Amino acid sequence: MNMKLTATPLTAALAGAFSAGTWPLLWPLFSDTSTSNSVWLVVGTLVLIALPAHAFVVGFKQGQMAGSRAIDTALLKRIVVWLLAAAATTAVITLFRSA
Repeated sequence: MNMKLTATPLTAALAGAFSAGTWPLLWPLFSDTSTSNSVWLVVGTLVLIALPAHAFVVGFKQGQMAGSRAIDTALLKRIVVWLLAAAATTAVITLFRSA
């Protein structure tokens, strides 16, 4: 199966907003250290943060060669957009919860 998802700044922003918006659902699992909750925390982290980040920030297209020393500025821009969108979403959620 060959996925040709192209990551863009818009998809990176959406992934950041999604991760920041859904991550608070896992916060209650931090207080309980039982094995079953730890497993759900790992699974939740993979599904809510790692998968969207890989798919919509990094993408599935073949990148530069491993030996290349060039900086992938497009990837760096997408990472910054992803982080900024996550921070903005967190700020908005915090504002609405405190109001």
